[in-house]
Amino acid sequence: MLQAVVTPKPLADERARLLEIIRRKSLLKGQFKLASGAMSTYYLDLKPTTFDPAGAALLSEIICDMLRDDADVDSIGGLELGAVPIVAAVCAYSAQHRPIQGFVVRKERKGHGTDNRIDGNFQPNTTVVLCEDVTTTGGSVMQAVRAVRDQGATVKKIITIVDRLEGATANLAREGIDLVSIFTTKDLLD
Repeated sequence: MLQAVVTPKPLADERARLLEIIRRKSLLKGQFKLASGAMSTYYLDLKPTTFDPAGAALLSEIICDMLRDDADVDSIGGLELGAVPIVAAVCAYSAQHRPIQGFVVRKERKGHGTDNRIDGNFQPNTTVVLCEDVTTTGGSVMQAVRAVRDQGATVKKIITIVDRLEGATANLAREGIDLVSIFTTKDLLD
């Protein structure tokens, strides 16, 4: 059975603080329909965490640490809307160390202006990391994978803040991509 890759924990204090922010601001209880169509007794709305000053700062520090040994990575990006604050925070934090460019993949072309599907500092035929706020089956992030692969880019891995442990690791592995999570739902719900 495939196992999700969970980041090493060198930033234990930062991880603990981020986990507390997620629990306080982003973990909702009730009945919710997920993007996958499944029903759940909890929902993770990570935007209150990723748009929180402390949440964004902690998240960017943790992700930059996760990318420390990935010298071949040219940029980080992801699918709108969930990846936008993550990418912006990582780019800003990375300027202090090893600058990492950022981009966002639109779900649909905007139909005017440049009509780009990928906006920001994306270059075709490069190596990228994609990020996501919450990963369930991997279907949403695969939209971004297909868009950057169509431009010749190589996806080194996908970093997610929370893996719901509902099939994404196996689904992405079939595409030759590792899913690396900062947390899983086991961390949040225990």
